[in-house]
Amino acid sequence: MLRSRENWRDLGLMTLGDVIMVIGIYFFKFPNNFSTGGVSGISVIAAHYFPAMTPATIGLIVNIALLILGYAMLGKSFGYKTAYVSILQSGLLRLLEILVPMRAPLTTQPMLELIFAVSLPAIGSAILFNIGASSGGTDIVAMLLRKYTALDIGKALLASDIIITLMACVAFGMEVGLYSILGLAMKSLLIDMVLENIHTNKCFHIITAHPEKIEPFITDTLHRGATRVHGEGVYTHEGRTVLLTVVNRRQAVSLRQFVKAEDPSAFLLITNTGEIIGKGFRGVS
Repeated sequence: MLRSRENWRDLGLMTLGDVIMVIGIYFFKFPNNFSTGGVSGISVIAAHYFPAMTPATIGLIVNIALLILGYAMLGKSFGYKTAYVSILQSGLLRLLEILVPMRAPLTTQPMLELIFAVSLPAIGSAILFNIGASSGGTDIVAMLLRKYTALDIGKALLASDIIITLMACVAFGMEVGLYSILGLAMKSLLIDMVLENIHTNKCFHIITAHPEKIEPFITDTLHRGATRVHGEGVYTHEGRTVLLTVVNRRQAVSLRQFVKAEDPSAFLLITNTGEIIGKGFRGVS
């Protein structure tokens, strides 16, 4: 039952991440010819040289070809999440072309549109990466390279993105090319920032003489675990209890307020932590 809920949760997050990416790609990247790598970047450039085909159509063809290649070469190790996200993204882009044809950019401010063209797909990608999914495309190429070669996958993908972005300079001129280069740099930074923000939790070290007041609040109200460590004050040599616990940001506000109300003399150390592995947080895998 728990596994079923997790699967539905992942499906919802994959769909949400995909929709966010599609909005950024279709409404901001395609009309401005921004190319920041990946299949969407290839589609923008290819559509310039093959005007009879739209970027979404080219992206659909490329993604289907890569999916077939992925299944043929990787077999069962090819993730269903990647297949779902890739097919959904291509279908949504094609649907938007039919329902909401874009003849020109939404505004006359390319820098403003670049921000949306980069930030929305970066947020969507971060949501997908956080649950172990990807948007397919060149990520499938990375899976194949990882299996059959000894290449550094990160560097190989970065190199391919740079090449695709530089091709925008040739296809659309230096102005669009430079915007695309700037967008590629912004994309890398934004994905890391969003992922770090998603993973951030609060680690509490609570030094108190009254742990019996605080422990039930942590376990019964917040439904979190805690570790009790016995200590001694260096100056006073009085016994103290150190409670160690990790909570999310919303729970951190409640815990801080509760501790200060119940034990004003307690000493709190609160730090950010970006990766928690264990029960109630992320699995080891």
